[in-house]
This record gives sequence, C-alpha cells and structure tokens, in this order.
Amino acid sequence: MDHYVVLVVDDDREIRDGIEVYLKNEGMTVLKAQNGIEAIEILNEREIHLILLDIMMPEMDGIEATFKIREEKNIPIIILSAKSEDTDKVLGLQVGADDYITKPFNPLELIARVKSQLRRYVELGNYEGMNKTVQIDGLALNQEAKEVTVDGEPVKLTPIEYRILELLMLNADRVFSISEIYEKVWKEPYYNSENTVAVHIRKIREKIEIEPKNPRYLKVVWGIGYKIEK
Repeated sequence: MDHYVVLVVDDDREIRDGIEVYLKNEGMTVLKAQNGIEAIEILNEREIHLILLDIMMPEMDGIEATFKIREEKNIPIIILSAKSEDTDKVLGLQVGADDYITKPFNPLELIARVKSQLRRYVELGNYEGMNKTVQIDGLALNQEAKEVTVDGEPVKLTPIEYRILELLMLNADRVFSISEIYEKVWKEPYYNSENTVAVHIRKIREKIEIEPKNPRYLKVVWGIGYKIEK
C-alpha cells in the first residue's frame, strides 16, 4: 500500500504505543492523541488518511469527536470500543464512524480493518470511466466528484455511505441482502454485521429522503434486503 498517515486516539498510552508498533510495521506513519480535543488539533494541522478512535476518553470522548470530525472531513474513522455492548458501537456508526473494533483486539484483525478502510477510501478516486453521473429522479450521484445531490442540494455522505448508495444506484431496482451489501462494500466476508449495515442505511435515508420513514428512493424489501427504486 502507499504511505499512509494514521491518527491513533486513546487515553491509554500502552494501547497507543502498541497500535503504533503494529502500524509502523506495515509502513504507516502514526500520530497519537490522548483525547478528542488533541485529535482535532492534529487534524487541523496534518493530512490524515485514517483515524482509530477510542470511545471512552476524558475531555472529549470518541462519539463527540466523531461528530465534530464529520462536520468537516470524510476520512475513515474506526471506533475502538472497550465495551462489548452494541450501544456504543451503534452510536459511533450513527454519528459517522465507518467501522468498529472491540478491545481487546487481535493485531492481525486491526491491521486488516485499517487496510480495508484505507483501500476503500483511496479506491473512491480510482474508478474507470468516472465521468459519470447516475440520476434517479431528483437523486444524483457524480462518480467523478464523489458528490451526491438531492433536488440539486448537496448531501454530505461518509465514504461508507457513499459506497452503499453507489452500489444500490448503479443497480437500481435490484434487491441486495444485508450480507451482499456488506461483502461488496466492506470487501470482506460477512460476519453477523446486520447492525452495521442497518445503521448506515438509516443514516443514508436521513440524508437523502425528505421523509425517511416514508422513503422515496431507498426502500426496504422485508425479509430480503434493500434497493434503490427507479
């Protein structure tokens, strides 16, 4: 992979240092912060390609930091959660994180997740024949500019949200199961990630639909999956 800069944000120095060792072995540059405030200061000064972000931190926790980062930037965010409960993870995804990993984590899994997100982030700019706008009624997706508009108004999507919407729009009227969406967008085997996909679908709906509970574009096909309706 190319040379990437990863920001590791955790109030536990041992965890920060341990992750740094793993990622440096993969040829990545690692910057470190111990809370959300420090992380945002670094983001304003340096080009960062991915953030590993702990949830439970003093001063500014990972949820608030994710929310603030997403106001400005679309870089991949992987939440580090010390808890096994779904609530923190789902909350992290709802405010804009792309993925999560639960502590204690396997270093190989951590590296795989980081590489997967970096690859996807970079590939957003590497489609062939990109001069293409996909239009379905008032919903438009420009593959070259990576922009989505609804009735001419720009919509800010995270990289994962963009990839899900692109998949569904390029295959309008085709129903994709949750496992199909996961494997095509995350590019790894599906493993009980229903919550992850559902949260991202809900966020996309909130951004592209006038009435998210009565969607015009992104429809659920009960018991099967989701589709974008022409």
